[in-house]
Amino acid sequence: MRIAIQKNSKILALFAIACTAVVGLVNELTKGHIQTQQQQHLLTILHSIIEPGRLNNDLANDCRLVTDPLLGSTEPQTVYLARLNGQPVAAAISSVAPDGYNGNIELIVAVNTDGSVSGVRQLKHNETPGLGDKIEIRKSDWITSFNGKVLRDEKDSRWAVTKDNGMFDQFTGATITPRAVVNAVKQTVSYFNKHQQALFAGEGENLNGACRDEGQGYSLSKSQESESSRGDS
Repeated sequence: MRIAIQKNSKILALFAIACTAVVGLVNELTKGHIQTQQQQHLLTILHSIIEPGRLNNDLANDCRLVTDPLLGSTEPQTVYLARLNGQPVAAAISSVAPDGYNGNIELIVAVNTDGSVSGVRQLKHNETPGLGDKIEIRKSDWITSFNGKVLRDEKDSRWAVTKDNGMFDQFTGATITPRAVVNAVKQTVSYFNKHQQALFAGEGENLNGACRDEGQGYSLSKSQESESSRGDS
């Protein structure tokens, strides 16, 4: 009996080693392909908010990691810098609306060097299907209402939903979600206005480094999942 148990244990151990080796080999063989797909997905999102004809630098790799309360998180956020012949054009900044109905709403906000919004996209959220998920471009064009908008100053009262006497519509039956997104975009634009020069110069107190050099490039590949379970208001 004891001999049989020892024999089965050895077989299981060999099977486990073989499985681990196969998984490792497959991971190694597909790593390059996965990275290529992630890079392409990242560029697709970035080009949806900054027209590719406006720049000629390597947008996905010309980026910085930054930390600032205006970006809604204590975690480093990524800033992608668009340049044309070396001159600054716009920046796409990841940020967080921490006060969504079901928690954090992750965004990427592109701002032109003149301070106007180039485009906004949601990256991840848990808002209510049919209500809060209208922040997704595939569900509604509401997110494009930010295009071209300018923040006059930090007290610009127009940056609010119409229910709060602002210039952005809320959704029927849902105010919390658009209110959170409007405020987060406003804060992100404010951050850019304050730090634009330092970002493009690659210097500043809140600059954590060049994201690719540190291997911490923000991956957008898993960021457009949308889960929801409760009603919005």
